Parts: sequence; structure tokens; C-alpha cells
Amino acid sequence: MKDFLELAKARYSVRGFDGCEIPQEDIDKIIEAGMCAPTGVNNQPIKIWVFRSEEARRNLLSCTKMKFIEPAKVIFAVGADPEQAWVRPFDGKNIADIDAAIVITHMMLEIHDLGYGSTWIGHFDVNALAELYPETKNYSMVGLLPVSGIAMEPSERHAKRKALSEVVTEL
Repeated sequence: MKDFLELAKARYSVRGFDGCEIPQEDIDKIIEAGMCAPTGVNNQPIKIWVFRSEEARRNLLSCTKMKFIEPAKVIFAVGADPEQAWVRPFDGKNIADIDAAIVITHMMLEIHDLGYGSTWIGHFDVNALAELYPETKNYSMVGLLPVSGIAMEPSERHAKRKALSEVVTEL
């Protein structure tokens, strides 16, 4: 296992994919990483869909303008069922989206650790997705996660960070 900070700093949102095949063994590891993610009260309200066939990926691409993900041979979609998620009692906040976000983050880090690239796609039409795949309609769909080999270096924005004083406040 790599040093976690090294892994976290090295991972970036890939905007150029080489279209390599992803072996089932690696797909299984990526899914396992998502399944290891903590969720509120361990309710695990999440669902992971794997789009592998040419037809499934083409359908999925019709739901987003992010056409740079087209070469990816595997695209995950992650959502959470708000009916199964924990709700904070003080203000009624349903954390389904947070649970799904933690799952996607675990998956992204595993993808990078396996030597592939990914990017979290939030710009997609959830209604069009539900029309094509009705099994997604009762889920809060949080992101698409294409996986492929990397065909480009990170942008200069990757290393750009706000000053700690802008982000951290000690009380």
C-alpha cells in the first residue's frame, strides 16, 4: 500500500483516456473499495451500476455532454436511496448523497492505486438516465465514474490549493 498522502496528492481528474480494457479482477477491487466506504449508521443505502457493454456506455453517454469519457470501457454510476439513508435528527438532513460521495471517493482512490485514471462526472441528466434505466429512478444519483488508462497529464489546476488560512479555522 502506498503512503495515503502520496496517493491522495497524486490522484487527479483525468480528462483524457486511452480506452484500455479493465480486467474483471480490477473492477471487483474498485467495487470492493466502494463497499468498504463508511456510511451513516452503516445503513449502506448505496447502489453501484457498472456500464460495460458498448450499448450501455453509449446510452449513458447520451445523458451527459462530457464526451471526453467515451473511450472508457467501464463507467460506474453511483447513487443512494434516500429512503434507506440515515437522517440527522436535529435538522432532518438526509445524508444519502454524502454516503454516495464517500463511496465514489473510495472508488476513485482505488482506481488510481491500480494505475488507472478517473474523473467524477456530476454533469449528467438524471431524468434521462432514469428513462433509459428505470432501476436508477428511486436513487439520488451522485456521479458517474469512468475508468481507463491515462492519456494525458494533469492540468496545472491540479496542484493549485488555497492557503491553509482560507480553509482551516481552529476554534
